[in-house]
Amino acid sequence: MKTIKLTKMQGLGNDFVIIDYSEYEKTGMSMSDLAVKVCDRHFGVGADGMFIPNLSTKNTDIGWYFYNNDGTTAQMCGNGIRCFAKYAFEKGLVDKKKFTVETLAGVITPEILEDGMIKVDMGAPILEDKKIPFNGERSISVLDKEFIINPVSMGNPHCVIFVNGDTMDYAKTYGPQIEVHPYFPEKTNTEFVRIISKNEVEMSVYERGCGITLACGTGACATLVACILNNLTENKIKVNLPGGAVYIEWQGSAENINEHVYMLGPAEYSFVADYIL
Repeated sequence: MKTIKLTKMQGLGNDFVIIDYSEYEKTGMSMSDLAVKVCDRHFGVGADGMFIPNLSTKNTDIGWYFYNNDGTTAQMCGNGIRCFAKYAFEKGLVDKKKFTVETLAGVITPEILEDGMIKVDMGAPILEDKKIPFNGERSISVLDKEFIINPVSMGNPHCVIFVNGDTMDYAKTYGPQIEVHPYFPEKTNTEFVRIISKNEVEMSVYERGCGITLACGTGACATLVACILNNLTENKIKVNLPGGAVYIEWQGSAENINEHVYMLGPAEYSFVADYIL
């Protein structure tokens, strides 16, 4: 019997297990298998994903290993990076409130603000089909519906769809099919978005490798990019998710897609525990 220490955190209900590398080494398991075990909501701790800090990066202040709850690797996670930033700073893994993190999506820069909120420079969106990756048309037929889609990558692939009805109903009904649609060779996160005003939207998401979650930070960023490219909102909006709200800003446009996207939102501890493998 082995026991490891772990921390549970959440950002707007998008929840994560954090395990230090020294604790991970005690398990004798692959990171993928450990993620499946601890993230299981019936037989484990329960979470949307797991990350392990990487202190051996050369060109950034810190890095992470990040896994979805199905054991697949994830390039990036907006709510996760806020939780990771708070954990890394408060545990003393970094000694400054603004620092760089090495991820599979590139270098991400979070900043812990005085009010405890975390602002993250999420980098520039990726709109080139091959880099998303996306291989298809801008409309997609799923079950009984045909949707106009907006493929965007924020280091991980997203499919943004604007709807007029209940966004959660759409996510539950159509998200599983779109996730594995052949248009998206690496699968996709799917956001169903209802426009409330020029400064506010509602979004529900079916996440690649996770399913329905209460929030998706990269999805909120992809949503604003799609909104601006379709002339639906201003450049700074409130994104209402089932678990709460994040604030996204992008000063880019169709003519200037290289501007970085910024996300502002909370991160909270749930508990710290000894976990018996």
